[in-house]
Amino acid sequence: MSLPRAKLTKNFPGCPVEATLSFLDGKWKGVILFHLMDGTLRFNELRRKLPAITQRMLTKQLRELEDGGLVSRTVFAVVPPRVEYALTALGDTMRPVIEALAVWGEQNVFCHPDGRRLRDVVAERELAAFAPVEA
Repeated sequence: MSLPRAKLTKNFPGCPVEATLSFLDGKWKGVILFHLMDGTLRFNELRRKLPAITQRMLTKQLRELEDGGLVSRTVFAVVPPRVEYALTALGDTMRPVIEALAVWGEQNVFCHPDGRRLRDVVAERELAAFAPVEA
């Protein structure tokens, strides 16, 4: 039985990209960090921002981010219980990475009713090559 990626963080021989991605693997971790960049959020606020995620998966991803030191969890002893999540100082160092992903997505991923599509750079270059040049 293999170990989950999150448990293998000491076994990346010389590859900082793979080591970094081990803390961001999973469909939702980057999106969670993106939303926490705006400030502290309660669990249900995060759920509302991510309507496609299940409660179980959100809990799992938040725990892994907390274990990695990227997110802090604060529990308030009130009824009903209140839990808040925020980026740690280490998590905040991921801000440029998450912002770069957001910019790339805005420039290259297009959402259509039939699904997402990537920008067709080859077609754009071919069109530009045949475009009339203005004098």
